[in-house]
Amino acid sequence: MARKPRGRVLHGIVLLDKPAGVSSNAALQRAKRVFNAQKAGHTGNLDQLATGLLPICFGKATKIASYLLDADKHYEALCHLGQTSNTGDMEGDITEVDPAKAISLSLTDIEQVIPQFMGKQQQIPPMHSAIKHQGKRLYELARKGKEIERQAREIEILALELLEFNSPMLRLRVHCSKGTYIRTLVEDIGNALGCGAMLAHLCRTGVGQYQQMFDFATLEQAAEEGLAQLDAHILSIESALTDYPTQLLSLAEMNKLHFGQKIYSQDFSAGSYVNLSSALTQWCGFAKIDPDLRIRPIVFIEPELETTSLLSQQA
Repeated sequence: MARKPRGRVLHGIVLLDKPAGVSSNAALQRAKRVFNAQKAGHTGNLDQLATGLLPICFGKATKIASYLLDADKHYEALCHLGQTSNTGDMEGDITEVDPAKAISLSLTDIEQVIPQFMGKQQQIPPMHSAIKHQGKRLYELARKGKEIERQAREIEILALELLEFNSPMLRLRVHCSKGTYIRTLVEDIGNALGCGAMLAHLCRTGVGQYQQMFDFATLEQAAEEGLAQLDAHILSIESALTDYPTQLLSLAEMNKLHFGQKIYSQDFSAGSYVNLSSALTQWCGFAKIDPDLRIRPIVFIEPELETTSLLSQQA
């Protein structure tokens, strides 16, 4: 007999402030224990040395995790000029490049270089990354001294702001597209300045529209005060999907979806992603419109659950 899953059935998103020195998976498992959640997942790795926003998805929210992974990201990066490392950050073997040149740089030198990195561009992912090659993570191969040819990927730097410059330390605020490696961006800036650079610290401050976040101390204190206080930190699934249009469903159409029957959209074209809303104007799911204009749910809240507390937790 299959073992009954342990934990509470929760559906929603927690915006975790991941501490430094903890892997994304370790942070996920700790959050899962704090909430005693039956099912959980995160929305893409944040480097172990990095801090900041790591959305944790519970229950049915795991089905929309990829849409958070695709969202723009916001970072604050502390760069050390005049040094490089084989990992692009302080975790690797550090090499002095031209510390004298780094010390001699002026604010004007920095301001002249930064605009070069704005907009769409090609970026080669670093070897120390979670990208897979023949089933192996690149960082696993890098630790064995192997170098694999990587294809450049298109990224976009939407905003790049100089926050502070006190040579050799440079602090930047970055707004970028998915798939952007800040370590590589920092290395490229160092090369443009002629002195080399590596990432000294990274904090992710935003994912899509999300910016507020909660550290473990806050969540664990709330857990001690009771489930109501703890669950108040859970955002509803639809909070991650506000940029998508809405397909209104009748109760009959909801019941058809519930029983796996076909219903079609007359309002949206094939390939569209839409929120599903019931006749009571309540969010009840997220779907893609297929080539036949059939509504294919990605997440669906069954009719009998519609008025329960399934998604009642709001931040």
